[in-house]
Amino acid sequence: SVSPQAAWCELPSRVLLVLTSQRGVQMYDADGSTMVFWHALDVPELPAAHSVFARGIAAAGGCFVCVGEPRAWAGWWPWAGPGPADPPDPTGTSFGAVLVFDIPPKGTNVTLSEVLEQHRDPITDIAAEQGQAPDGAGDLVTADDCGTLCLWSSREEFTLLGKIPGSGCTCSSVALWNGIVAAGYGNGQIRLWEAGSGRIRAQVSAHARWIYALDLAPLTGKLLSGAEDSFVHVWKLSRDPDTDDIEVQHCHAECVTDTQVCGARFCDPAGDTFAVTGYDLSEILCYGPA
Repeated sequence: SVSPQAAWCELPSRVLLVLTSQRGVQMYDADGSTMVFWHALDVPELPAAHSVFARGIAAAGGCFVCVGEPRAWAGWWPWAGPGPADPPDPTGTSFGAVLVFDIPPKGTNVTLSEVLEQHRDPITDIAAEQGQAPDGAGDLVTADDCGTLCLWSSREEFTLLGKIPGSGCTCSSVALWNGIVAAGYGNGQIRLWEAGSGRIRAQVSAHARWIYALDLAPLTGKLLSGAEDSFVHVWKLSRDPDTDDIEVQHCHAECVTDTQVCGARFCDPAGDTFAVTGYDLSEILCYGPA
């Protein structure tokens, strides 16, 4: 089956390669040689036009891996016809749940420890804090198809700290750094939110089309964005020490000619190098200092 997302999840005791697909969630050793765990999606077989995927992968809390899972509204699927309480999501097929897997220090005894059900639309992305979360700020953020963001604390048990309502525009990618939530949207905007209060602090018209990828360099606060407009941008996030305002500086741009960018990641913690790929592109392009 198609695997739309893969990520290495770095935990204090081990590193896992986690893949999502139409069928479920697969976890492997870091080199991909041994499958550690398999979890099947809790959805029935759907026609191709209504395919659903697990989306969003993040390590959290030192021993957990979180994955977004589409879930059916009870008694309703696309062929069932309209009902008195049709689901509110735009696709009409699922709402979003976040599966929390407890990962042992070694071995294959992975368990599903919790299911977080605060989203009314399918999950699009999940991000964990890559810096130092300020007091009162969450260390995990989840996003959905309607643009809603949920802020969580994963300390001891998962607690919902706040919810930022969506405006109907899909939030396709999120990142979290030093209490700043960076969110990329289908309209090409990047919005920066305060993880503690949920207040919007900055908004940038970063791309002309749908943003598909955001990534943060934890050592420097550089933010990488890639979109359907063929551009990849590097930004620098910082806080003014006097006013505590969040500042955004544009650092670099690359045009990947005739390519709709669908994946972009930094290759080092300082954000000096990055890799990009796109639709119908069978290669990964790497960029770095001249």
